[in-house]
Amino acid sequence: MPELTIRPGHPDFLDLPWERSIVEWDVPHMVELPKGISRHEVRFFSYPETIYVVKELSERAARQDYRVLRALESFGSPAVKPVGVVEGRHPDAAAEQSAALITEYERFSFSYRELLAGAGFGPRRNQMLNAFAQLLVQLHIAGVFWGDCSLSNVLYRFDAEAIETIMVDAETAVLYTEGLLSDGRREEDLEIMIMNVAGGMADIAAAAGRAIDDADLDLGEDIARRYRALWHELTSAEIIGADERFRIESMVARLNQLGFDVEEIDLVPVDGGSSLQVTVRVGGRDFHARRLKAITGIDALEGQARQVLSDLHYFTAAESASTPTGKNLSAIMWRTTVFEALISRLAAIDGLADPIQAYCDLLHHRYVMSTGAGTDVGTEAAFEDWLARGRPGYPLD
Repeated sequence: MPELTIRPGHPDFLDLPWERSIVEWDVPHMVELPKGISRHEVRFFSYPETIYVVKELSERAARQDYRVLRALESFGSPAVKPVGVVEGRHPDAAAEQSAALITEYERFSFSYRELLAGAGFGPRRNQMLNAFAQLLVQLHIAGVFWGDCSLSNVLYRFDAEAIETIMVDAETAVLYTEGLLSDGRREEDLEIMIMNVAGGMADIAAAAGRAIDDADLDLGEDIARRYRALWHELTSAEIIGADERFRIESMVARLNQLGFDVEEIDLVPVDGGSSLQVTVRVGGRDFHARRLKAITGIDALEGQARQVLSDLHYFTAAESASTPTGKNLSAIMWRTTVFEALISRLAAIDGLADPIQAYCDLLHHRYVMSTGAGTDVGTEAAFEDWLARGRPGYPLD
């Protein structure tokens, strides 16, 4: 009899025929959704709570996948949300159908093939590579050695003017509780990534009937360069004068601007006490998302949160010019009179699935219009122009 471990707040999934492989299932709430390439069988199921993903794999791999994903969730790292694990489905624990991992479906996400095939991939290339590098940095900061980083093991989402990457498969990952990975393990992960990414790009070229020489085989090397630059920015020590402690604040602000929370700052006297060696330990990359949540209660991705916060500041500046208002009251007024009203209008537009992303695209359009006009054009005028021009920026130009 299969054993189910399910987290609170989700269905019990006892209505699914766990004794059989998921390839044989025919249940009414199974839904067809786009999915990337996977070495395992994957199916999607719609419940009142949300859509869930069931992945079939061996017991050992399922347990490891579940354990690492739970840890990443507690770290705030970008990975799919684990819901439960099912074991004892087959007499042979090493059999592919002996276990299953259940995760939440990531709304508005897509595979790398959908991204690379899109008409707007050219302008999005830098965003994708930066996001991929940021994902690896975040995992290594959390002490995770992935062991199988590839294009197909990542989901992608548009995040305002950026792209967010989400780790999908963690069955090969190893979690080191002492934190930062050693340089050797990090470089090993990078080498695996470079090889896997080159293989993925070769597959895309072959599927398109192109010669392998035409494949973008250096994509992984490009990601590695961006990774190393970001890792250096986040982890290198800086020497400041004993009377230059004000520079610590600018260091923290720079890291916050990149989206990273600062958890610890180590100050070590050097040069006989005339200078200080400053080492900053960063946490998750959700600084603006957490700030937006604290101020307004709104959940958004990191890039979206940065954009939405700018609109709050835009509103506060306009209000303050006429009537001085406290920050807390301004945030409440902005959410009720501006944000929620506009989100409702966006959600009512046919074919627009992600209202918050659309909100961010509209804000960018307002900025472009205002810059071109040399004056603030206002949200309503920008909204009408954005619709008239075919919603530029959503989801791709």
